[in-house]
Amino acid sequence: MAESILVRQDASSKGSERTLAILEFLGRYRTGRSSSEIARALSLPVNSVGRITETMHKRGWLYRREDDRRYVLTNRVADLTRPQINDKSLVVSSWDSLKELRDVTGETSQLMVMVDGKGMVLEQCESDQPIKVSGRIGLRIPCYSCAPGKSILAALPRDELESYLSLVTLKKFTPNTLATRALLTRNLDEIKACGYGLDLAEGLAGIHCVSAVILDDYHYPVGAITVIAPSFRLEVDRFEEIGAACIRSAGAIREKLLS
Repeated sequence: MAESILVRQDASSKGSERTLAILEFLGRYRTGRSSSEIARALSLPVNSVGRITETMHKRGWLYRREDDRRYVLTNRVADLTRPQINDKSLVVSSWDSLKELRDVTGETSQLMVMVDGKGMVLEQCESDQPIKVSGRIGLRIPCYSCAPGKSILAALPRDELESYLSLVTLKKFTPNTLATRALLTRNLDEIKACGYGLDLAEGLAGIHCVSAVILDDYHYPVGAITVIAPSFRLEVDRFEEIGAACIRSAGAIREKLLS
């Protein structure tokens, strides 16, 4: 009996390792991979991979595309790690404000948090414009090159900001990227002064963003709400108006979290 129990434990451990290996592998490929491609890349039996991927598909961890039958990771992992404040979901508390901000500005609105030093898109409400900007939920981008990331950085306690600046490598993605510590810290001071952050095509050419930070009951930045759009529509003369709208939305989200 003891021997059979050990065999079952070993088999269970092997299955767990294979499942995690598949999750990590698919996390590197946004377009997904088929069962045979996964098996070949990980040197695993095709039948075993087929059983695991089918189970993960049924439980909502994987999505199987109809055109090529490739498996793609869903947002299930992000759902499990979405932040809560006072037992309230940040995403749920933000949804009405995201929709209102989208409707008021006519542009895509997004909710972003900081994870491991990068900004991660938690939720978005897409614009109805024929030409629009949107991002994948779970997408991670450098905080220093986007408006919501900079809004979060500007609200961090001084020691945490210093720690971030000492670890991050500032790279220039466009001619407008604030890729020196002096330029970035000066801009963060400006954000604190006016209450909203700007991204003037600093992460991607042709895209502008305006954002405001969301604070918890200790005035710690738990996220930021942002408007993102093509630069030809989100022009400089709209920044103040949309900045004020972002500040109102961030305040409304904070009220819901703290009520």
